[in-house]
Amino acid sequence: MHPLSDRFEQAISYAFQLHRRQSRKGSRTPYFAHLMAVAALVLEDGGDEDQAIAALLHDAPEDQGGLAVLYEIQARFGERVATIVDGCTDTYESPKPPWRQRKERYIQHLQRASQEVLRVSLADKLHNARTTLVDLKKLGPPVWSRFNGGMAGTLWYYQALVKVFQQCSASPMVAELDNVVAELEKLAGRQTSKFDSPNEQLGRSV
Repeated sequence: MHPLSDRFEQAISYAFQLHRRQSRKGSRTPYFAHLMAVAALVLEDGGDEDQAIAALLHDAPEDQGGLAVLYEIQARFGERVATIVDGCTDTYESPKPPWRQRKERYIQHLQRASQEVLRVSLADKLHNARTTLVDLKKLGPPVWSRFNGGMAGTLWYYQALVKVFQQCSASPMVAELDNVVAELEKLAGRQTSKFDSPNEQLGRSV
């Protein structure tokens, strides 16, 4: 058991202040719900307090101020937390580089990442995939328009992530991510076949 201290409570408050006005893509769900879910997954996977704090703050630099926010995280919560957050950030540039370039670079980075970074990143991707699957079941193909990579790019990214995590992580979350991505692929294929011509179906577009 890894007990939580007042630092975790402070991290919750700080993350809430940073993200309180954000919502999830294409929905009214507060973005903070995602951060809490990722932190919970990290703790359930055996992560310690620093890793859980990093989970709460994993999107803060990219979404809320870049390197200045990373330096503030380091000052507030220590170098270890900041290092994990840095390892989960795919860019500090503004405007961001092209989507595919960023994702390919991030996948390469994960192949060399620490187990701490892998745990937080995996929890993040798992929760994102779960949410996408739920929304796809409820709303159908329009869900893909939320993502810069569209359907084909998003599925490619998840497939690539699964491969990296299978190679680099022993967490049970890897198998769950693999299962969720497989469900996404199947559902996307069925839904696409109803709306597109055969040449545009999932099997030919990815």
